[in-house]
Amino acid sequence: MRTAIFPGSFDPFTVGHYDVLESALQLFDKVIIAVGYNSQKQGFFPPQTRIKIIRQAVAGLDNVEVCAYSGLTIDLCRDLGVKHIIRGLRTTTDFELESVIAQANKKMAPDISTTFIPACQEYSFISSTVVRDILIHKGDAGQFLPKGVEIGKFLAEREK
Repeated sequence: MRTAIFPGSFDPFTVGHYDVLESALQLFDKVIIAVGYNSQKQGFFPPQTRIKIIRQAVAGLDNVEVCAYSGLTIDLCRDLGVKHIIRGLRTTTDFELESVIAQANKKMAPDISTTFIPACQEYSFISSTVVRDILIHKGDAGQFLPKGVEIGKFLAEREK
């Protein structure tokens, strides 16, 4: 079974992320969405809430798992026995950054490969940063989130 890890902060998971996931599922039998977090940084949503949001978004997809991790993605790959990393691209700037990270990963872990998947043009402008800004300012971010995500519930939890 060909399995890939799709790492990111996913704060929050957007329709762009979902689009990349759908493409990844065409290439791999199973995709593990790995929610990365840095204990030194405060995210908009805590990692466990991000996982809940993603699980809502991928409900019904049997070949998708979700986990949280900290540290290097290649260490997670080694821990899980996974040889493939998926990285979504929106812009050429994303490609430049992701290419550098992929090259460093390849140097540290030659047996782990990175596959770049561009988001479709319709979603190329959507970033978690944009969605967070909409949410912070009480705007309607629904069109930027995957179907099935009840963001209001998570915002209410966040404000407690």
